Amino acid sequence: MGEWRQLMGKRVTIADVAREAGVSISSVSVALNGGPGVSEETRARIAEVARSTGWVPSVRGRSLSGNRAFALGLVLQRKPEVLEADPFFAGFIGGVESILERRDFALVLQLASSRSGMIDRCRRLALARRIDGMFLTDIRLRDPRIPLLAMLGLPTVAINAGPGCPFPTVRQDPEPGMRDLMAHLVGLGHRRIAHVSGGKGMIHSAQRLKAWRRGLDAAGLPHGPVVQGDFTSEGGSRAADELLSLPEPPTAVVCANDLTAIGFIARATEIGFHVPHQVSVTGYDGIQLGSFMRPPLTTLLTSPHGLGRAAAGLLLDLIDGKPVTDVEIQPASLIIRGSTAAPPA
Repeated sequence: MGEWRQLMGKRVTIADVAREAGVSISSVSVALNGGPGVSEETRARIAEVARSTGWVPSVRGRSLSGNRAFALGLVLQRKPEVLEADPFFAGFIGGVESILERRDFALVLQLASSRSGMIDRCRRLALARRIDGMFLTDIRLRDPRIPLLAMLGLPTVAINAGPGCPFPTVRQDPEPGMRDLMAHLVGLGHRRIAHVSGGKGMIHSAQRLKAWRRGLDAAGLPHGPVVQGDFTSEGGSRAADELLSLPEPPTAVVCANDLTAIGFIARATEIGFHVPHQVSVTGYDGIQLGSFMRPPLTTLLTSPHGLGRAAAGLLLDLIDGKPVTDVEIQPASLIIRGSTAAPPA
């Protein structure tokens, strides 16, 4: 192995592996990619040389030979400080990476501060062929990214898209969990139930708003006040100021996600409201932070990791030309904790 000590400090190439194993470069490629035409003994010898020399296949070389970038794109319209506070996308990315790692694909994550910036970044990633496919999240009504990516012919998988989406979609149904959540609040005796919605124009915001209204309709209750939120704790704090200053404030508030609920509880407590004995508060997502709140947060448990895994597998199949269909993962489920109780007498 003296030769390899001399190679320390420079990149080991496929030619180096071939020379050490006493085979051709093409044999190394075939053996390590699982192709036919080499004996198991030769394949094992080549694999051992590759391991002992620390050889790593060149992504650039694979890209040139296979006309692929070996990368998938995720472009989010988020400020960095907002993204770092939202564990949902950490779970989603973790799920994606658990699949990409096996295939030696990379995830290209980009943030944009505006909608136009997000669209421009999607376009540039696709046209520069820096990615082989795209994850489409935070989908809006009449989302301009959908016709753009369809026109560019970029393989795309959507997350929680509405009906009629032209791309394969991974969905987690909010309806069963929201139905259970509303039944829980009504069963406790709440009759004035407000909603703090998610980002304006987003499909999953509309889905959760619709499910909240259906829960009220099923109980024969009037639709309580709705405050526009933005899926942030700051939005939840602003909603608390607005709702709790009403002449008849709600006795329960259904928030579009856990961060909103956490901000709502913090502000409600600050201005003198007791949660849950004066106002019950619920979230959506089931992030771990909610279980450490005081009181712990009643919420709907989703699976961002499961969404990420399913989306990554679906997108890789699409890129490989395999037949694909929409994927439904287990619906969100209710977790009852200390932030809900019977309304004040």
